[in-house]
Parts: sequence; structure tokens; C-alpha cells
Amino acid sequence: MLRFLDGYGRSRPLLRRAALTGAALLAVTAAAPQASAAAAAADRGPSGGGLSAVIRYTENGIPHILAQDYAHLGFGTGWAQAADQVCVLADGFVTVAGERSRWFGADAAPDGSLSSAARNLSSDLYFKGVRESGTVEKLLATPAPAGPTGDLKELMRGWAAGYNAWLAQNKITDPACKGAAWVRPVTVLDVASRGFAVSVLGGQGRAVDDIAAAQPPGRAASPTSRTGPAAAVRPEPDPAAAAEAARAFFDTGRYDMGSNAVAFSGSTTASGGGLLLGNPHYPWQGGRRFWQSQQTIPGELNVSGGSLLGTAVVNIGFNEKVAWSHTVATGTPVNLHQLALDPADATTYLVDGKPEKMTQRTVSVPVAGGDPVTRTQWWTRYGPVVTGLGPGLPLPWTAGTAYALNDPNAANLRGSDTALAMGKARTVAGIQDALKRTQGLPWVNTVAADSAGGTLFTQSQVLPRITDELAARCSTPLGRATYPASGLAVLDGARGDCALGSDPDAVQPGVFGPGKAPALRDAPYAENSNDSAWLANADRPLTGYERVWGNAGTPRSLRTRGAVEDVAAMAAKGRLTVADLQKQQFANRVPAGDLAAADAAKACAALPGGAATASDGRPVDVSAACAVLAGWDRTADTGSRGALLFDRFWRRLTAGTAAKDLWLVPFSAADPVRTPRTLNRAAPGIGRALADTVAELAAAGIALDAPLGAHQFVVRGGQRLPVPGGTEALGVWNKIEAPWKAAGGGYPEVVHGSSHIQAVGWDGGRCPVARTLLTYGQSSNPVSPYYADQTRLFSQERWVTSRFCERDILTSPQLKVVWPRERR
Repeated sequence: MLRFLDGYGRSRPLLRRAALTGAALLAVTAAAPQASAAAAAADRGPSGGGLSAVIRYTENGIPHILAQDYAHLGFGTGWAQAADQVCVLADGFVTVAGERSRWFGADAAPDGSLSSAARNLSSDLYFKGVRESGTVEKLLATPAPAGPTGDLKELMRGWAAGYNAWLAQNKITDPACKGAAWVRPVTVLDVASRGFAVSVLGGQGRAVDDIAAAQPPGRAASPTSRTGPAAAVRPEPDPAAAAEAARAFFDTGRYDMGSNAVAFSGSTTASGGGLLLGNPHYPWQGGRRFWQSQQTIPGELNVSGGSLLGTAVVNIGFNEKVAWSHTVATGTPVNLHQLALDPADATTYLVDGKPEKMTQRTVSVPVAGGDPVTRTQWWTRYGPVVTGLGPGLPLPWTAGTAYALNDPNAANLRGSDTALAMGKARTVAGIQDALKRTQGLPWVNTVAADSAGGTLFTQSQVLPRITDELAARCSTPLGRATYPASGLAVLDGARGDCALGSDPDAVQPGVFGPGKAPALRDAPYAENSNDSAWLANADRPLTGYERVWGNAGTPRSLRTRGAVEDVAAMAAKGRLTVADLQKQQFANRVPAGDLAAADAAKACAALPGGAATASDGRPVDVSAACAVLAGWDRTADTGSRGALLFDRFWRRLTAGTAAKDLWLVPFSAADPVRTPRTLNRAAPGIGRALADTVAELAAAGIALDAPLGAHQFVVRGGQRLPVPGGTEALGVWNKIEAPWKAAGGGYPEVVHGSSHIQAVGWDGGRCPVARTLLTYGQSSNPVSPYYADQTRLFSQERWVTSRFCERDILTSPQLKVVWPRERR
């Protein structure tokens, strides 16, 4: 039955169905002060505007937020996000305030959603330093287009007000933070600080430990300072080892975020309109989850899709005419400057022979159960001094040398403006224009399709302006090794002529303008699976971009190869519909299996006596595995028998065997989708990998032909839900990453993978045709009805039919209307 609730949870009768129309609901919200009054009240804090919104909930707890302006829309969004995710949101606000050590202890680990900090203390030292330096306030005060627009500021103000109003008017039921003192009201600064953290995730956010640990020689942190191993003196980087470490550090295949997306042009579809399938791979827990909604300001904005938690805009989504998704890009979002230090003072560096004193940020962090920890961070004209990029790339601070990290996204608070502008676009040309005007995407590509049949791939991300010419002219010996390998430039910071410069179409200095971004328009298909722009369409390869954007003419990941094979075949088949996109999402084809399973089975059958030697020297009977591999259907469906065996075998084999020894046909840039291929059955690692895998599964009590879903699953509400899909190593489109826990039954929890999936197209009607799936559901609260409902759908490979147009929303059998408002 339809229910209409006010902001305090009281039922209100609906006198007639017409009261549910968009116009009538908007009239309800019109009682709130207009935007001008709200703006005038902004200085009094986020609750000063008397904000409200109307929220229509449909199946699976998806809110359709209706408001009269951006402040009211932000209010409804903040309210609805808090209702679903208050504990996760509150935890993130503790992070950006630099207070994790105060509430959770210095040595505990954050969830990794807002930085790569290994422990709370280094996270706090970094984020409190950002807060006390006024970094985010300065960005908020920067005029657009370099800074955020007025519309975005109103959205953030409203979001904070909505979150606070929900806290004030509701009891928290989520056991993760029920009664917790660290759950508190927030300000616009908190909301903007969370956006800043997302912007620098690929740069400063990945170097938080090494920013916090950097100390001049002779001033190393004491053993009681709790910085841990990162504070120890590290050896000078070896260029060859540094090149490999940098390549691994910036390898998108190793991130806990990734994605697939494909757009099909009207020439390939049944209707002549475009199609888009977006399949982001993001964490299933913590603050980088997506949350689903529709945001509507009549006559101004009407967009549906997924938002990163704490974000007031739709990041990935669609409107009446255009749909888009993002994939993690290969552009290297940072560079290093190698500093020549004053011989008399290791905190002074030289530029063109002139000394410049480093800036000190002294930060004190309160710690639960102990004394505050105070630390000084060191900043230069280029950015913070760092002692490394990950454990494999040490950057020691010596008496003569230090390294500073340049992250241009530390001056970028425009990401939400980009999302907002894309939500208003009507064509792929409009999407491209939105990207050019706002220039806010820090570490992703964009793939889009429109109702007229247009397609777009573009790598319009904020990157340091490192040209190949600049790298050749200004790289240090270390940079001459790392730049070709990974796009990480290490420039001579002692030379003023090695400054990054500016492009005339760039909104901030030191970055590439959008005219330099690789882009592909109106190809029959445009696809990306976290490799570079090169093969967005294998028939129209993109080349000519600077190395910092990514590589070309190099081997592609198995996921990219499988994806290009699939989507090229779909485009060639033609007459595509949204149903074809749905089939692709859950085809669960294993490209590694197609390439290698038959040969692996033959190599297995050829082993003398059916036995192989395990890593510990024991002989293992692997003969039963041969038939299982031969009979496997080459998919990662939950019922596939042999998928788990091949998965465990393939991980071992590829981890211990170089590509040159694994394949008989090597990679060819002239045939990048089909090479390398043909498994070398004589590779010495095959027998060992088989033996180790058979022994492992036997010890765990898992049959060699066990169905995948019996051992790849999640438990929700005490129910075991089989999970389809496969890991990066297998190349499966429907990517699922889960830690192996033999004692827990195999893969008993997903950590990241397919998340906010959308299949969108147009059939000539008034409304887009859209199917969506939020794999982990709207809420992290285990008592919520929306905690596992969509996870069950994902397990069953079922979809949610999107309700975008008014008639679809109003005819939902589960329609519930809520009118949240501020108490005055």
C-alpha cells in the first residue's frame, strides 16, 4: 500500500492520486524558502535555510528525489544517503577530520576507502594537515571554473543539512555505529573534504604513509612516534628496480577499483539509438560504495544513477537522452621532483641556484588511551616531501637529495561539477563539452552513448603536464627509468626550466588541457577495461598521446582482450538491444580458459603416471583434474564445474611463470587482441601448479569438480548466496575479487568487483530503457530491508527495471513517499 510520510515519520493521508504527480509534489516543496533566501542563510550554517525535499521510494529502496533547487536537492540526497549508510558516512567524516586515532586507536587500519594509509595515525596526520592548512577552504573560495560552481556549493550545503537533519530526527539502528560518540553533525567543509579525498585517491592519497613519515636526515621519528617501518631509513632507489616498482604501483589491474564500459552506436542497434553497458569494479564494503538514486529539479536536472557515498551528485548514470560510465584510467596522475638540497640545511632546496625553505606543517593528533602525537610534514613549491611510493619504490631523504610529489588533483575540487554537467548533457557531444568546461575527473575515463546513436570514449582526466619532450629534457637518472615503464616522471627540481607549464585550454596551471586527451567519437563500439586508450576500438586504435596518458603497442590484459572480442562480435552481429547488454554482463566467459584450459588438460594428461611434484617436493596424483579441466564449460557461472579448479591453477601458474615461457605465440602489436596465445604445454610450472592446486583443494575438502557457487559466495542474513564472476587474472568481464580462505569454504566474501551496473538504451519511446543492479544493495545496515536484496538478485543474475519517467515511478507497487524537512 502507498504510504506518504513527513520528515518525522508520521503518516499523512493522500487525498487523491494526483497529489503524487511531479507538479503537485513540487508544489509541496514550494513552501520552503527560495534559493536566494537559502543562499543568504548559508553563513549561518547548513541548517539555516529551512530546506526540504520530496523522496519517492520504489523497489529495492531506490529514492527519486524531487526538489525545487540545488540546495533542496542536496538536502534530500543527504537525508536519503544517511538513512541507508549513516555509519559508513560517519566513519568517512572521522577520517577527513583527522580523528581516527582519537576514536579507534592509532595502530588500527582504516578501511582504505579515502586513502591507502596503513594505519589510523598516518591517515590522521595527513588529513589533519590538510584541514589545518586550509587547503579545502581555499579551493571552495576559488572562482569557477577553476573552483566549484555556485550550484555545486548549494548542493553540498544542502547535503550537509540533510545529513544533519536525518541524524537529529532518527535513531540509528545499524550496530556498526549505534550510540557511537563519533557520529556527529557535519559542515560543508566536511562534505568538500570528502570530495577532496576522492580527488587525490590516485596521488597524495596513495602516498599518505610516506608523506607522514618523511623527516630530514638526523631527525628521524623516534620509536615511540608510531609511524612504523615507513619512518626507517630506506636505501637509494635502483633505477631498474624502481622502473618495475613504478610499473606495478600504477598498474590499474592491481587496484581495488577498475571497470568495464562499452558504448554501441546506432549503426549496431535495433532502434538506431545508442546503447551503454557500465560495469564499475569497486569495493563492496566501506566508503567507496556506490548508492543509487534519481535527482530531479523540474526544468533543470533529471538524472538517475550511482553516487559515491558522501557525494551530492550522480557520478555514473543516465538521463532522458544520454548515458555514461567511467573506467579507471591509465594516466599517471602524479610526478616527482628530485630536489637538490642546501649542503648546510636539508630542509632547504635549490632552484636555479637560489635557496627555498621548505614549509613546515606541524600537526598534533589526539590518540585514544595515550598522549597526542605531534609530527612535522614538509612541503615544497612542488608538493609534499615523500619517502617512497609504495614499499618497492624508496625515495630516501638524504643530506643532498629529497623527492617532492606533485599531484595536480590536490588543486581540483571540480569532480562533482563535472558529474553535474554530464547529468545535464543531452548528447555525447554535450558530455564531451561538459568534460572540457569543468575538467574535474581525477583518475577515470568516460564512455558514453546517446539516444541519437552517438558514442564517445575519452580519457579526459586531470594529469600533470608531462610531455615526452619535457621528460627527455628534464628527467633525472631515476626518471629516465621510471617514465618509459610507467609514465612516472622524475624531474630535476633544481631547474626552473623544468616547470610543467600550462596549456591555454586548461583551467589550472601545470595540467594538460582537454584538447590533448585521447578521444574517440561515434565508433561502432567504444570500450575500455582499464587499459590505455589505444584499443578503445581495435579497428580505430588511438595513438599519438604522451606517455603519461598510457602506453600503446604493448600487451593488453586478458580482461581487455576478452572484452574487445566480445563487443566487436556484438557490433558485427548488429540489431543490439538492452537485452544483449544484459547477456554480456552475465555471460561470465573466462578468456583465460578459452586460451589455455584445453592445453592445460592435455598437459595434465601427458604427465607420467598422472602425477606431478608439488612445491614442497611431494608427488601428487593429479589425474582426476585432467578430465575436469577438459570438461569445464569455460565460464564462471555459479554452476560451472571446473571453474574453481582452473581459477586456483591459473593464479599459481601465472604468478610463477613469465609470459615469454607461458605462450608459444608471443605478443604482436599487429594482432594485440589475439596474442599472446597457445599455452606452452612444456612449461615447467604447469605440473607444479596442478599439484599444488589439487593438494590445496583436497586439504580444504573441496571436490575438484565442485560448482563455483558452492565455494564463491557471500553470507547475508545467515543465507549463503552464490556469486557469479571471476578474478582479474581470468579476464572475466563480471569481475569478482575475493580472498581465498580455505577454512571458510573457499571465497566466502567479495571485497571488490561488479558494483553499480547499468544497461541503458533507447527504443524510440519517451523514456530510456534501463536495467540496473547495485550488487551489494543500498544499505550497509544489516537490519535494513535493502541490505541484501540486490545481492540476491546478483546471485541469481537478475536485474532491476529502472523507473525513470513519472508514470513509472508513480505506478511502482512499492511506492513510498517521504517529505523530509528541517526543524525550525
